[in-house]
Amino acid sequence: MLETINPTTGQALPASPSLSLEQAHTTINQVAKGFSEWKAKSFAKRTAVLKAVATTLRENKSELANLMALEMGKPIKEGLAEVEKSAWCADYYAESGAKFLASESLESDASHSYVQYPPLGTVLGILPWNAPVWLALRFLAPALMAGNTCVLKADPNVPATAHKLVECFHQAGVPENVVANLPVPNSVASKMIDHPKVKAVSFTGSSKAGQAIASQAASGLKPAVLELGGSDPCILMADADLEKALDIITLSRMINAGQSCIAVKRLFVEKSIYNEVCEALRERFSKLKCGDPRDESNNLGPLAREDLRDQLHRQVSESIDAGARCLTGGDLPSRSGFFYPPTLLVDVKPGMTVFEEETFGPVLSVTPIDTIDQALELANNTEYGLGASIWTSSQVAIDRAIETLESGQIAVNGIVKSDPRLPSGGIGKSGYGRELGPQGIREFVNVQQIWIA
Repeated sequence: MLETINPTTGQALPASPSLSLEQAHTTINQVAKGFSEWKAKSFAKRTAVLKAVATTLRENKSELANLMALEMGKPIKEGLAEVEKSAWCADYYAESGAKFLASESLESDASHSYVQYPPLGTVLGILPWNAPVWLALRFLAPALMAGNTCVLKADPNVPATAHKLVECFHQAGVPENVVANLPVPNSVASKMIDHPKVKAVSFTGSSKAGQAIASQAASGLKPAVLELGGSDPCILMADADLEKALDIITLSRMINAGQSCIAVKRLFVEKSIYNEVCEALRERFSKLKCGDPRDESNNLGPLAREDLRDQLHRQVSESIDAGARCLTGGDLPSRSGFFYPPTLLVDVKPGMTVFEEETFGPVLSVTPIDTIDQALELANNTEYGLGASIWTSSQVAIDRAIETLESGQIAVNGIVKSDPRLPSGGIGKSGYGRELGPQGIREFVNVQQIWIA
């Protein structure tokens, strides 16, 4: 059984059935048997199925949002938006997948030579709890449109959400031997990678777990896409639109109670506006309301687990002990559940815990800078490389940032976000490979050369 705690109350939820290792292998074998028939379907038929998936997700978005609120603490309004975005992802690949995978002619000494993109087979998705619908769709939609079959191993935190999501696929007409749920503990999931019918792996999660999965997949010569942690920098220059920038920075850091890989985590502020920015952020953070995620008047829900909150508080405490100033938050609430207050740490320097480690919660670190070059040096002073952003009206500074920042995504005067139309992923400890966009659908295909004499 999978044991789950309601993070809002700290009380246990009803346990969910889990599969044994043998049952999980049986499920994978069944999905592998469905591959030949699914692969043989035309793009038009796969398009129709994915369109039906999008419709079914929208029809069930209230239930999915409520399950996310219950199991991992996502505010209802954010959960509804997540399901809507997931439906958009299904629509996007339904409409664009055939174009992205069209054969391409290449000149050679043949009478005709070209590249085509057939699917690999059955793909295993090992997914986290923080966006259980969206992160599943950005794996499932392109993989299915390409002709692969999929087994979904969701985090044990969100078993009911994962069950309902896969049920939506089946209601939409996706055969049960094309997409299947694997409700297993993490210890069993690692054994699924070695299953001979699993041809590739998609993983979203921590950098430590990603390293282990990458090693295991590589030992079987299986391709993998890894979207791991991030310690995303944001540079705020004095010539930026400050009100807009501060609103977006607050949103980026606080969405999903700060439990987002691509959230702003380290903010670098030009000294001439440093005190003004710190005070403006303190005011914004202080007005945010934490509470039951099912109450739409609350801005933040709880963190997903008690151990995650304890780790976040350790990072904050160690940084304060090292000289960071806490302008708001920073204390463990006495209430039930796993809540943590919006926390603003200023005067943060390299070497402090919140600078060096990923902070997965509503904590923002702020560091003063003198020049754009100093900011860029500090921004790149990390093992991660997921997203980065800059706010400025100077084209010189923008160009300098675009050529210098070391990350998978760069946002200029806007929020770092994932969009079905654009590739998403990182470098370094943030992983490798890409999801979404035309690049994402080509991760789990055979780039096959055809040469005709």
